[in-house]
Formats: sequence, structure tokens, C-alpha cells
Amino acid sequence: MKGNKNSNKEVASEMFVARSLDETRFWSRIMKEHSLFLRLGFRCEDTQLIAEANQFYHLFEQIERRAHSFTNQTDPEQIRRFNSEVQQAATHIFAFKRKVLGLILTCQLPGANNFPLLVDHVSREANYFRNRLIELNEGKLKPLADAIIKENVFFLRIMADHAKFIGHLLDPSERKLVDMARNFSNDFDELVFQARDLEGMKPHSQTVPLLDQFLDQNRVSVASLRDFKKTARDLIEECKIKSIIHPLLADHVFREADRFLTIIDMFEAHLTGATPHSK
Repeated sequence: MKGNKNSNKEVASEMFVARSLDETRFWSRIMKEHSLFLRLGFRCEDTQLIAEANQFYHLFEQIERRAHSFTNQTDPEQIRRFNSEVQQAATHIFAFKRKVLGLILTCQLPGANNFPLLVDHVSREANYFRNRLIELNEGKLKPLADAIIKENVFFLRIMADHAKFIGHLLDPSERKLVDMARNFSNDFDELVFQARDLEGMKPHSQTVPLLDQFLDQNRVSVASLRDFKKTARDLIEECKIKSIIHPLLADHVFREADRFLTIIDMFEAHLTGATPHSK
């Protein structure tokens, strides 16, 4: 019996390390890229904001590098300390993003090129990242029914935002692509409302059939948007369409859609015991 307890503890520790490193490797790169995108949107005279963005870029570049230097066999206590350190960094970049949003909304950065919704969007992702690290350090590893709806509300809104950004950053003459982006925006706005309706019906809505159908429906739309993003990314990289979308931004939003699909598969496997869908 004692052997089983020790074995379970080891499995939990390995899962904690693997999940922690996966989150930090993914989101530290995202935070690093946010710093770049914000910097590109500032005016040349915003030297202080540019310097702060550069500092965050280098901070998360270092964190990303360190995350890749650890392995799944690294001491869990070392990872726990690393999570706390990274969580502090995520908290600081969250505060920076909210400060920038405040400056934009009070018209103190006229002529800058960061949409208020984009700055709000990247701050929500920083908040998500820091909360995820806190949850991991508190031992919240398993995807609960509560988390399924909450995570989907978060990511569906992220996908809706992406569609809006793409539509606004494409050249207006790219009418067909702008139309497609607008349709995706409308589709995901509807999915966000549906997810919030399901959230409002908790706990009665947290049945396996309802959640399974919820995940299936979201997967179809997310897979379609991911494929659209991949096509747009490839066309931008090959200079085949007109836009002011940075190639890295195109790849960035593609990776986030891909991440959401992985999370949907993880939730469905937890719900039904099924093998995750192949991409």
C-alpha cells in the first residue's frame, strides 16, 4: 500500500513538472512576442514605453530559455520556485499592459498603432498565464468540469479577437479575406455567448453529454479558424496578400488556435476517456 502511495506521488510530481514546463514554454514565448508587438505600435517619441517593452522582451526571452533548459525529471521544488518567479514576471507585464491601455483610452498616445482591444487582449493572456502558474503550484492539475467552461469562454473570446484584428490589419482591398475574417468574428462572438449561457446554467449544465457536445462544436470552429490563420500566415510570408500584419503576428495567432485545439482534446479525453483527436 505504501509503495502505491509513493508511486502516485511520483506520478503527480512528474505531471506537475511536465505541465508547468509546457505552460511556461508556450506562454513565455507569447509574452515575449507581445512585448515586440506593443513596441512596434508605439510612436518613436514614446521612448520610455519602448524601453519597458524591450525589457519585458528580454526578460521573457530569458525565461523561455530557462524553461527549455529544464526537463520533466527536474526537481519539482525547483520548478515550483521557477513558477513563482515567472508568475511575478507575468504580473509585472500584466500591469504594464494595463498601464498602456489606460494611456490609450485617455488619449495620451494619439497616433500610436496599438488597438485598445489588442492591448486588453494581451493583458488578459498575461493574467491567464499568471493564474495558471498559481493553480499549478496549488496542485490544481486535473481539468475539472468547472474549468472546461471557463477555459472555453476565455479562449473563444481570444479567437474572436484574433478574427477582428486580422480583419482590421488586412488591406481593405483584400475584400474576400476581410469578409472571411468578419464571418469568423461573428461566429466566435456567437460561441462566446453560448459558452457564457452554459456558464450561467452551472452546475446543472455540467453534464458529460452537454460538455461533450460543447467541445465538439467549438472544435469544428476552432479548427476552421486555425486553418484560415495558417493560410493567411503562409500568404503573408510569401508576400502574396496586402496587409500590415507582421509575419510573426500571423504565426503567433496560429499557434494560439493550435493550443486551444490541444486543450479541447485534453478536456474531451478527460470527460469521455477517448483518445485525443489527431490534428
